[in-house]
Amino acid sequence: MAHPSLDSWLSYIESQHPAEIELGLDRGLAVLQRLDLSRPKHKVITVAGTNGKGSTCTLISSYLVRQGYRVGTYTSPHFLRFNERVALDSQPCSDSLLMEAFAVVEQARGDIPLTYFEFSTLAGLWVFSQQSLDYWVLEVGLGGRLDSVNMIDADVAVITSIALDHMDWLGDSIEVIGREKAGICRPGKPLVNGMYQGPASIAQVAAEQDAIYSEKGVDFRTEVTASGMEFRGFGQHLVGLPLPKLPQENVATVIAALIQAEVKIDHGILSQTLTETTLTGRFQQVANDPVIYLDVAHNPEAAGTLVQQLQGLGRQPIAICGMLKDKDIASVMALLENSFASWHLLDLDVPRGSKADHLKQYLPAALTHQYSSMAEALAVASDEARKEQRAIVVFGSFITVTEYLSLN
Repeated sequence: MAHPSLDSWLSYIESQHPAEIELGLDRGLAVLQRLDLSRPKHKVITVAGTNGKGSTCTLISSYLVRQGYRVGTYTSPHFLRFNERVALDSQPCSDSLLMEAFAVVEQARGDIPLTYFEFSTLAGLWVFSQQSLDYWVLEVGLGGRLDSVNMIDADVAVITSIALDHMDWLGDSIEVIGREKAGICRPGKPLVNGMYQGPASIAQVAAEQDAIYSEKGVDFRTEVTASGMEFRGFGQHLVGLPLPKLPQENVATVIAALIQAEVKIDHGILSQTLTETTLTGRFQQVANDPVIYLDVAHNPEAAGTLVQQLQGLGRQPIAICGMLKDKDIASVMALLENSFASWHLLDLDVPRGSKADHLKQYLPAALTHQYSSMAEALAVASDEARKEQRAIVVFGSFITVTEYLSLN
């Protein structure tokens, strides 16, 4: 079936399966076998975790591209354009190539129903297989073991963090969620655990799968010194590394993943990668009058990181916040309640979106204001920010950040 535009294709694939999410590999693997895709020349690096996946994928891909390699990067979700999910050498894929990929997957699937994410993942993998790439860097969408990205065997598996999120799908304890995410590892291949003292289930799965296991704090680490950052691990000692623009806690994991992928570490290229690589919505400054930051923090672990980042601003900022109702709103608000001078709460007009009135119950009433649109919230918050010389932080969901970006 031909479609005249990428938007038409996206509308079509959204309608092909009754469930937005249905974990499992059987459907995707059946279509993948029909596609008969080739692998990259060197390695597939697959990244799972509750937080930090996007930053880790971006830093790994950015370093590899700077080294002169050809790299395909698959991430999700996107902000403004679907093309953001499928990148070639750190640049979004063209509409025409994605449309061709969707047509190939549509023909190959026959009568096999695919979810939006399964269809998208297969299309992204097909694009990569056509490009004679050196590396694929794949971000897991949800969980690990049963996520569509796990259709492809990883040469290096990476876990960035484990926290209580998506519990309806992944389980209600850190140990259970850790086991699900560790399901991306393969026998005889490296599994890099990017957590200090993470759940024991990750090492257990690695042992069961006979994977080559390494753990932050045991096999590798970074620390901040007077001369910058220092990395130790796998027989390597790197000193004088600059602090990154992206979250610092991911740097050790990125370097470890590159080493385990048998990539040579060049101090100069790594330093350039750390100082120049940015990612939308990761405490990203996007405006100066007033100063505005965007952050996709939407669970307690990410909220804790945001608290630390806000301390560097000096004067308490102003919040524009919208969240999904299936997130741990109470814990996020409890962590951030004392970090903002005022709260401008936003209705998210999507099926899982929370209303501002629901968010308000977790905060001091005197500090809250409610809005039905980002435009209205931003206008009022901006006036307040200019008068009081404060910054604005837009956060709470990828959707909240997207609503800001769509206005600008």
